[in-house]
Amino acid sequence: MDRGSRLAIDVGTVRIGLAICDPDSIVCTPLPALIRSKLLAESLQEILGIVSQNGVLEVYVGDPLSLSGSETASTKAAREFAVQLAELASVPVRLVDERLTTVTAYSKLRQNGKNAKAAKDLIDSASAVEILEQALNISKQSGKPAGLRVGGTDD
Repeated sequence: MDRGSRLAIDVGTVRIGLAICDPDSIVCTPLPALIRSKLLAESLQEILGIVSQNGVLEVYVGDPLSLSGSETASTKAAREFAVQLAELASVPVRLVDERLTTVTAYSKLRQNGKNAKAAKDLIDSASAVEILEQALNISKQSGKPAGLRVGGTDD
């Protein structure tokens, strides 16, 4: 795996959760969630700014499949978001299965003493941390990028 930061995105209807890792892909850190703009282009520009400012090499977008693996309305929305981002980004954008990431994130927040009200403000980026950690683990174990590249082919 090439050295460099990676960004994970948990696409929601109200907020967009974000997480970034250090250049050695060891520590994943939540970033403040973005309030999703009514104009997709505005949200995408904010994310592209984060990618540029942090020298991000790759972006992982959570693919919210149902537990059975079937697609939902959220799946379609996240995939459309990923396609639009991939068209604008100068780095690869990859869809990564995010089943159970929100459940895991809530559980970790509760273990750290956060109540449901406090967790509501943190959950989107905590979920993005889970997406990023999962993607990095897959990449480290397989030697290949995690997920499915959007709008391109893997080299």
